[in-house]
Amino acid sequence: MDKNEVDLVNLQVGQVRPSDRIGVPLPHGQEDHGMLKPDVVDRIREWAGQGVPTKQIARRLGIARNSVRRYLAGARVGFQDRPAARRLDEDTQREVERLFGSVAEGNTVVVQQELAAQGIEIELRTLQRAVAPLRQEARARALATVRFETAPGQQMQIDFGQKVVAIAGEPVTVHLMTVVLGYSRRLFCRAFLAERQDDWLEGIDAACRHFGGLTEQILCDNASPLVTSHDPATGVVAWHPGFAAFCKDRGITPRACRPRRARTKGKVERGVGYVKHNALAGRSFAAFAALQRHLAKWIVEVADRRIHGTTNEQPIVRFDRDERQALRPLPARPLASRTRRLDRRVSADCFVDIDSIRYSVPHRHVREHVQVVVGLDRVEVWLRGACIAGHVRSFEPGAWVRDPAHFAGLYRPEATAPTTRATPPGPDPTARPLSAYTAIVEGGRP
Repeated sequence: MDKNEVDLVNLQVGQVRPSDRIGVPLPHGQEDHGMLKPDVVDRIREWAGQGVPTKQIARRLGIARNSVRRYLAGARVGFQDRPAARRLDEDTQREVERLFGSVAEGNTVVVQQELAAQGIEIELRTLQRAVAPLRQEARARALATVRFETAPGQQMQIDFGQKVVAIAGEPVTVHLMTVVLGYSRRLFCRAFLAERQDDWLEGIDAACRHFGGLTEQILCDNASPLVTSHDPATGVVAWHPGFAAFCKDRGITPRACRPRRARTKGKVERGVGYVKHNALAGRSFAAFAALQRHLAKWIVEVADRRIHGTTNEQPIVRFDRDERQALRPLPARPLASRTRRLDRRVSADCFVDIDSIRYSVPHRHVREHVQVVVGLDRVEVWLRGACIAGHVRSFEPGAWVRDPAHFAGLYRPEATAPTTRATPPGPDPTARPLSAYTAIVEGGRP
């Protein structure tokens, strides 16, 4: 057994126990980092002299590679010299904290500039150490969240998420409207091709019909189709008139999250991610309608039946037991949720374009300005107070919806060849007498 093997046995296969580390009281300006014992440092230098790589030495001794390098570079045994860090006096520390929380708005460089204007020169790194506790406190205050639970039937949270999905072999950006009941965590989701106000309202209305009732509140973010302004200081929210009317018709109180604090509606934020990564993941679909059918099935068979991480219950069980009877009834008569009216000009090929879907219009109205009314299930084209075209609403991106009657008379029939009058057959030349041919050959000579 060579010397190296003896050393490994003595060190119990190269592992340094906590007792092998010593703490040395250091003079002011030096930091105690639990330095290695002298015999361990001797082995580091001995093996390095034998050509053993630093990585292998560190592995044998069970210490960091940087520790090996530090002692090979000349660090003394027992303590490590470090430059003394400058510490601010109490008055300067208070001034730094005042500037950091006021004029600097958390920017240490600005604190340094303001102190320099007062004739106080301090290194930037010193200031960064001085304000580190303030940064940590602000970070903790921003991240700390108190979970807010709602009573059955009190609140639903709504939000949109986006995901690129392969539909009919083409990548399509799908906008996922997600609704979560605050108490039971029951979830609803529907796919759209945009995030316009009508898409929001249609999604909320479909969710209410899916749940079988209305909640007291709707919690949303500050999306422009819903909120026109939100003062963070006073908390005053100016709602979009269309969304406000929708909520008023159904007796629902809208509430908006604080600006730039999406965790206020954390239930639906997590729900959007759940839909994107579980319901869709990397799946592809033959058509947009197939995607909608998949989501409708997934909601019932997967989302409703999972064990929720917070409630430790299946959402459908919690809903049936506590929340179903707490929801307010739906309106006796269905209320309109999508009443979008769009101005369009009929193209030369007799179509109008709505949400990347083209609908035909009678050809005699080419180049005319029309109004298109987009409903839940139908799309109508109006001109001067009259409906000139109506179609079943399509949801397939890039689809062409045609009515053959709109093109009647547009195509000219193919021209037919002119007919010629039949002439009666002449006499059969073979029936002539031979004397007639003799006369022609001889040229009529006597």
